[in-house]
Amino acid sequence: MTAATSTREDEIAAFLAANGLSDALREPLAGDASARRYERLRKADGGTLILVDTPTPADDLLPFIAIGAELAAIGLSVPAVIASDAERGLAIQDDFGSETFSRLLADGADPQHLYELATDALIVLHRGWPEGAAERLALPVYDPALFIAQTRLFTDAYVPVALGRPLSDEDRSDFDMAWRKVLEPVCAGAPSLLLRDYHVDNLMRLPRPGVGAAGLIDFQSAGWGPRAYDLVSLLEDARRDVAPDLAEAMVARYLAAFPDTDAAAFRRAMAVLGAARHTRIVAIFVRLALSQGRRSYLVHLPRVWRLLEAQLAKPELAPVAAWFDRHLPPNARAAFVVPETI
Repeated sequence: MTAATSTREDEIAAFLAANGLSDALREPLAGDASARRYERLRKADGGTLILVDTPTPADDLLPFIAIGAELAAIGLSVPAVIASDAERGLAIQDDFGSETFSRLLADGADPQHLYELATDALIVLHRGWPEGAAERLALPVYDPALFIAQTRLFTDAYVPVALGRPLSDEDRSDFDMAWRKVLEPVCAGAPSLLLRDYHVDNLMRLPRPGVGAAGLIDFQSAGWGPRAYDLVSLLEDARRDVAPDLAEAMVARYLAAFPDTDAAAFRRAMAVLGAARHTRIVAIFVRLALSQGRRSYLVHLPRVWRLLEAQLAKPELAPVAAWFDRHLPPNARAAFVVPETI
């Protein structure tokens, strides 16, 4: 154990002791692509809690607590934070169990019910998010500039590896310009809270009535932007295929809850935002494989490319599709595999 690890363990032990949990059994939980760590704490009385350990509390823990309070106030289920030490990036929160929607689906649960529940949670969110909360929480605004800055990871992390050379400054500028053309009309509509990673891995089934049965566990990176983003995140999942008829039924369900919404414009927004999300995810997965050796993400690349190609075929993505056609031949897309030597 290194000195740094020992110091961190001492901090965790002191934090648990201060909250009466020094005797709790600690079980590490599987993580995600972030630097956060989670442990299940098993108490002597049989109850369980979750320990959150993050090296960046200002980015993770503080927003999680603040945004979670707003979500709970409008009737959505989020883990209650029982104790926290923001300076050290530690917290103890409710344990929502292990029934993620993705695990339930893998075990044969009815997809219709779970996706309806997830869609209804978005409906509640977009109806009830309190006026002024985005400003009060200082949420990042997802305007064209921010979307472009994030999507640019594709030109930095993916294209140079796929082509064996970096892009020219002119090619990078053209990439930005193409995205700006398609994003500006999408970002001009009415905004709402944007959870950003809204998919079945981040939803838990709870024994609660109504929409409260959907437990939200990942929203610390939320922002303020186009309403269509989270629905397309749910229905065009990088890690799981969603049947087209099911996805269409959920879009129709959402739009029925907002009869004043321009349905055609909303669908165009889903296409553009889906394409932007898929473009960035392709780059993230390849970067994780290259920089951290986390090759397991590469199994999802063909799916993400398939989703991206489907959106690029739509007229609202024509400027971006033209850029891809000029700079990325077919063999540099879905068939791309990171070399075994990394």
